[in-house]
Amino acid sequence: MSFLNNLNGNVLNFPDKLALEFISPPLQSLTYAELDAQVAQTAGYLQSLGTGPGDRIALQLTKSLEFILLHLATVRLGAISLPLNLAYPPDELKYFLDDSGAKLFFALDISKDNIEPILTGLPELKECIFINPTNPELFNGSIRGHEKLAHNHDPSGSSDTAIIVYTSGTTGRPKGAEITHGNLSANLKSLHTAWGWRSEDVLLHVLPIFHVHGLMVAMHGALHAGATTLLMREFDARVALQNLVERDCTVLMAVPTIHRRLLDVPDAKKFDLSHMRLITSGSDRLPDEVFKGFQATFGHTLLERYGMTETGMNCSNPLDGERRIGSIGLPLPGVEVRITDSESGLPLPDGEIGDVQLRGPNVFKGYWRQPEKTAQSFTTDGWLHTGDLGFRESDGYFTLCGRSKDLIISGGLNIYPPEVERVLVEHAAVETCAVIGCPDKEWGEKIVAAVVLEDGQTVTQAELIAFCREQLAAYKAPKSIIFQKELPRNAMGKVQKAALRKKFCQEEI
Repeated sequence: MSFLNNLNGNVLNFPDKLALEFISPPLQSLTYAELDAQVAQTAGYLQSLGTGPGDRIALQLTKSLEFILLHLATVRLGAISLPLNLAYPPDELKYFLDDSGAKLFFALDISKDNIEPILTGLPELKECIFINPTNPELFNGSIRGHEKLAHNHDPSGSSDTAIIVYTSGTTGRPKGAEITHGNLSANLKSLHTAWGWRSEDVLLHVLPIFHVHGLMVAMHGALHAGATTLLMREFDARVALQNLVERDCTVLMAVPTIHRRLLDVPDAKKFDLSHMRLITSGSDRLPDEVFKGFQATFGHTLLERYGMTETGMNCSNPLDGERRIGSIGLPLPGVEVRITDSESGLPLPDGEIGDVQLRGPNVFKGYWRQPEKTAQSFTTDGWLHTGDLGFRESDGYFTLCGRSKDLIISGGLNIYPPEVERVLVEHAAVETCAVIGCPDKEWGEKIVAAVVLEDGQTVTQAELIAFCREQLAAYKAPKSIIFQKELPRNAMGKVQKAALRKKFCQEEI
């Protein structure tokens, strides 16, 4: 059954209740009945464009009502939603459209000049439709008059794919994680229980909605509960605090960078958040000073949790119980977590650090059109390799100790070094390079590149950073370039990134 079937029940139970409200211009709001009607009409519009079950619909739009309607309508139709980060430059974007075989692509009209040149050579793409979210009446005019698709597509099984989210691998090109209807339903039910979601909740939504955290955890979670969601198009710390107080919000989901910015508001202590029942932190490790600072400033203990693109949420500190500093808490209902030895694959006793592996109905179907990568991601007995290292305490709490792969997380967004390295070595002056993440108070981590130049070649730090920004999303570009005569390597010739971090990260803080 579609995860939207629960939304149908909320439409019947709370037809006149506020479902969504954009609190920054253009100001828009919909009750549950109005949301259902507009999703149905948008689904009819997509159907009129020849869209059917299994078709991929790509969305590269701002945080907007148009994005939400197109996403929900796509899933209602039985098609597959493909949310894309606005920061992706044209070359990366073309790869996603080609690899996914997207049939329709909705993009911003202000990006038209950059996007139109990449639309050739995409045999499965039938149409690119440009949207202007600053003028809502334009989209309303597009969907108006189309026959409403009132009922959700009933997938043949919970294994039918609902959403594809691209996640970069540590080698090769990004992979499309197939999130099924069953995955979504299982995770929503689990979080409903663990976090005590209720229809009376008011969520202040401050996250991007192309991301699992903002879309599938926050947005879907509130709709699943029959709650009200207030959406900020752009984050402003003071405005967020004002709305948390003035609109009697009960739930906030954010990343450590946002929590730090809330703490940095000069008179933050004057904002009384005692009425709030749940403030979560995720997508990156919560620094101890932010955890303690939130307690001291707002009298509220942040709830840290652990999730992945491929699984949604896996663990969480308890709603009622100890929210342990530095810990990701306990496995969610229905989710199994184990720690194994990286060599033997055997489970380790409590307290010993090893590979974190997962099993449960929330775990994704596999990588789109990449069966070999999918097979490599699972053990022979069906557990998912997360790539994280951690340990289990005797009372069941889990703690992450790092990543077995060299993933960098900056501002809650994932950056994989090979993607950046591949671009850097394309520069004529660069012989070789290695990209690492160094601690950063504002963003959690920042990207630092150690670069060895070709003999006789010269290039500046600014030129290399600009070169990367031309080919990568801005958040993936290095913040610092360190020129080296050679890179540290082991006997097998492998670059020793741990040695680079030890040498350079203290200098970079």
